[in-house]
Amino acid sequence: MCGRYSITASLEELAKRFDFDGHRDDFSPRYNVAPTQQVLAVVGGDSRRAGFMRWGLIPPWSKDGPSSRPLINARAETVAEKPSFRSSLKKRRCLVLADGFYEWQRTGDTKRPMRVAMRSGEPFAFAGLWSVWTDPEGNRTPSCAIITTEANDLLRPIHHRMPVILPEQAEDLWLDTALDDSDALTQLLEPYSKDALEAYEVSGLVNSASNDIPKVTAPIS
Repeated sequence: MCGRYSITASLEELAKRFDFDGHRDDFSPRYNVAPTQQVLAVVGGDSRRAGFMRWGLIPPWSKDGPSSRPLINARAETVAEKPSFRSSLKKRRCLVLADGFYEWQRTGDTKRPMRVAMRSGEPFAFAGLWSVWTDPEGNRTPSCAIITTEANDLLRPIHHRMPVILPEQAEDLWLDTALDDSDALTQLLEPYSKDALEAYEVSGLVNSASNDIPKVTAPIS
């Protein structure tokens, strides 16, 4: 699964890399993003737009809304079939922006937090799905989930799953609102190349979502 990640690049860098309007004053770098928090995502259409969504998808038909169990991940193998996700796969896909994510490697009775990032240090995009839930008063809550797939050779000793990182050349296709072919879309949901990624141990500070500080991304010896 993917339950924590970071996005520490500047808004200007993200806007240039992911081709959206970077004129906003509500973004700051995040070092330890956790479920149910607001996350930066990009959607398609006539042009790309970036905005904040709750991490934890709420299907439009949910009776409990934000108080329901957060659907933070969707499995690539079943995303086209699950009622909570299949409509979003066809109509509401997004890029969830990141520059690293965390997994916990079990060693005996302990779990070691590991950070996975591009060797280049560049930001990247998780394949995401989004939805909008509307309460009885008409208040709208945009929300999203990150798709996961089987781990590549780098991640497998750490965890059996990994988030789907889209290759840059696949991002336009993922955001194409005219594309609703589930088979074609699920073909994009592959493990990312292990050669482009690195993994290293980080401080146990990352275990608490309240520690949203640069130190949690730093490697420890």
